Amino acid sequence: MTIAINAKIHEGVVLASDSATTLIDQKGGVINVYEHANKIFNLYKGLPIGAITYGLGNIGHASIATLAKDFRSDLKTKLKPENYELESIAIEFGEFIHKKYKEVFKDTPIEKQPVLGFVIAGYSSGSDLPEEYQLIYPKMTSPSSLRPLEEVGLTWNGEIEPLTRLILGHGSHLQKSVERSIDLFKGKKEAQDFIKKLQMESQVSIISPGMPLQDVINLAEYLVETAINFAKYRPGAQTVGGPIEIAVITRHEGFKWIKRKHYFSTDLNNHKSTEQQKI
Repeated sequence: MTIAINAKIHEGVVLASDSATTLIDQKGGVINVYEHANKIFNLYKGLPIGAITYGLGNIGHASIATLAKDFRSDLKTKLKPENYELESIAIEFGEFIHKKYKEVFKDTPIEKQPVLGFVIAGYSSGSDLPEEYQLIYPKMTSPSSLRPLEEVGLTWNGEIEPLTRLILGHGSHLQKSVERSIDLFKGKKEAQDFIKKLQMESQVSIISPGMPLQDVINLAEYLVETAINFAKYRPGAQTVGGPIEIAVITRHEGFKWIKRKHYFSTDLNNHKSTEQQKI
């Protein structure tokens, strides 16, 4: 599992994640948890375009990080940096990943195909406001906008339970819990009214349009830390963990790493350090 956060304000988008990736058996049992997966990517070096992933860590023999870099290499040959739309890039990325996904899981019933999600975020050329598009395989293979252009907000994916409880004020199984207790209400309408009222009164709004970008960065880091600590102390394997990675996408500064791990020593690879920071 993982925790993948994207927070959008008018000034830019913050992407934050843990680094855990879980190896499971055919019955869904945890075999091992590794702590150095890459889940945040710059999809075009030098441009304000990024993505964050959750769910499946590999398609066949290739990691999602490798596939993202393969797509970036293809995009480099055909994108005009002075004239592009982020939605078009999200569509191309979706088609690229979907082709790989279908090749590997073509013989797997759709209800057994693993979930693989992405949020593609950033700016179209000449745009003043950031955009966010979502892909969720196998059910959503074409990108959909996460929220209207003028709207700001926070989204968390992966192991959502700790942040759902913290921000929305209830567990992620509220709907099912009420459905199982439908006899306590006069009918389905009253049950749904109860859910809506509870959700309206219990959730906390923590993102605002004029919020300074540094505060959004601090918030995103705090939320990832919270999810990691929740996973550490709840029963079961710690499927959220490892180093925290954070990237920020703004109109003028582009894609910038705030926190990032390396599998190599930058001291021993000075000739690569400038290029690697753009990855």
